[in-house]
Amino acid sequence: MRRQSVKKREKYTRVYELARELGLSSRRMIEELRSYGVNVKNHMSTLDPEMVQLVIAEYSEQHPGDLKDETEDETDVLFQKTEALEIEEGITVGQLAKMLEVKPTDLIKRLMNLGIIASINQVLNYEALENISEHFGFKPLRKPTLEDVLLKDEPDDPSELAPRATVVTIMGHVDHGKTSLLDAIRNTNVMDTEAGGITQHIGAYQVELENGRVIFLDTPGHEAFTAMRARGAEVTDVVVLVVAADDGVMPQTVEAINHAKAAGVSILVAINKIDRPDANPETTKRQLAELGLVPEEWGGQNIFVEISAKNGTGLDDLLELLLLESDLLELKANPNRLARGTVIEAKLDKGRGPVATVLVQNGTLRVGDAFIAGLYYGKVRAMINDKGENVKEAGPSTPVEVLGFTGVPEAGDKFYALEKEKDAQAISDLRLAKYREEHLNPQSRISLEELYKQIREGNIKELNLILKSDVQGSLEAIGESLINLNTREVKLNLIHKAVGNITETDVLLASASNAIIIGFNVRPTASVSKKAALEGIEIRTYDVIYNVIADVRAAMEGLLEPEIREVVLGRAEVRELFRVPRMGVIAGSFVSRGRIVRDQFLRVLRGNREISSGKVDSLRRFKDNVDEVPSGYECGIGMEGFDDFQIDDILECYTHEKVTRRLF
Repeated sequence: MRRQSVKKREKYTRVYELARELGLSSRRMIEELRSYGVNVKNHMSTLDPEMVQLVIAEYSEQHPGDLKDETEDETDVLFQKTEALEIEEGITVGQLAKMLEVKPTDLIKRLMNLGIIASINQVLNYEALENISEHFGFKPLRKPTLEDVLLKDEPDDPSELAPRATVVTIMGHVDHGKTSLLDAIRNTNVMDTEAGGITQHIGAYQVELENGRVIFLDTPGHEAFTAMRARGAEVTDVVVLVVAADDGVMPQTVEAINHAKAAGVSILVAINKIDRPDANPETTKRQLAELGLVPEEWGGQNIFVEISAKNGTGLDDLLELLLLESDLLELKANPNRLARGTVIEAKLDKGRGPVATVLVQNGTLRVGDAFIAGLYYGKVRAMINDKGENVKEAGPSTPVEVLGFTGVPEAGDKFYALEKEKDAQAISDLRLAKYREEHLNPQSRISLEELYKQIREGNIKELNLILKSDVQGSLEAIGESLINLNTREVKLNLIHKAVGNITETDVLLASASNAIIIGFNVRPTASVSKKAALEGIEIRTYDVIYNVIADVRAAMEGLLEPEIREVVLGRAEVRELFRVPRMGVIAGSFVSRGRIVRDQFLRVLRGNREISSGKVDSLRRFKDNVDEVPSGYECGIGMEGFDDFQIDDILECYTHEKVTRRLF
């Protein structure tokens, strides 16, 4: 083969043209290209200018017959020559070849064999370097991201650490008195503001005691809020498990224990409602002991306190034990650094914009600080404590409402204060770009195999929903519970969920996707309601989460094909036979049970064996046509398409009823 010079090309080249230029057959050219990982279909396939240059450069240095074998031999030698270098991602192919002391064509060829098409100036990411590192004998290194640099958690100087308040999470089953206990401690009445008497959001409260300060997180107890309870356990130091003495261990009690154990935190048990006549604390203790929570007086490791949130019994003992547990834990933090914390709750406030409750866990947060939390950044415009007071700073173990977000973060997002707002914005931009890339890609089309599977299993019905809520925590809890309602026959598509009021945009989206709009603690304006009415879109609003779940479950059950159930209406015995002109044989019968009804189904049983079935074609009492004949009466029965009745035949009248099916 003649040597070829590499010349600049500016247009695409077909395979047969390149083969002719290199003195090869088209078939041989296709084989060689495929050996490099270049997927070409036939001799008419096109190659971009860069690929053509690479192929020509390679052919100019290789013998045409033994290209593959020579390549393998040469790369083995190259591997032996290179040392174990550390190469950071972001290097170009040319730079890497120079560092490894290999020809760029050898490096490009290796990448091509792995399905990576790269030019000499191509920048290599970590994955590409990892793919070729073993072959060329170097160690790939990830390039530190902006987040790695700015959000790196440097260890604190022990001399700067100071004691911090204990963060306590109240957990337990619904209606066991969690919020009532917190009310009694705070001398407030949060419960009256909660729909249905059940906590709907995670609240963070600061309680000043004589010997210290305690931060309480109040989590919902209903089973739909499992995810919210889990987030509460992630930021807590001690869990107070509230169990009603008159009710004992319940399903959400077990879930709360599992969350607390998974978080590796201490569990203090408060047996509540001991003032009730049917209270039985000892039985409750035995139930908890079976779950691994054994009282200290029984030789276990868990502190148990018997209380009554209603009349205040045992509350002083509970608080004293919490402070004692805090001393034992020796909790410390560094107030002299930029704040680090966790978003406990977030919402879109109509007057204030995005607002988040942040629990500062380390450092001190000040008004004017730049920050990043999840996808969004901002600058602290104001901070409000749990008493509704504006504060200028918040130290470790302090919950505050933060104003100044560019969007509503997720509950559970990590909160970082930064020195410069532009750094926070840069991180936010990167995170948003990655989020869009992962979540906004076009949905893949169904394959023929999947289509056949769906046809074989029956048509899948779908219920499309748009979910809007006032706060992020409720949005997540409801969304997760709704997705869990999915079945093989009925699929629930949560096509959009967001914090904020129901808008005309939501109505337009619902119209385009044939969806129902669900609003939790948010309602549409008059103009939005009018728009929904014009578009024929249903908007349902709620203020209690389990009502949302129940209604959506009912809607999904309505999409299920009903069960067809046979219901026997009555039986009759054939005692005489009458032949009637133009009607055939009529069975003179006695109704022994139930009733015989005209136009309903009828089967003929002879010796307990079904002879025929059809419909009651005619039904007479003496000479009168009737619609039905009850038990204890005689009648004449004619059957559609059958007249071979015999004496003593049993005629069974029945109908089919549609019965609504249930998801569970």
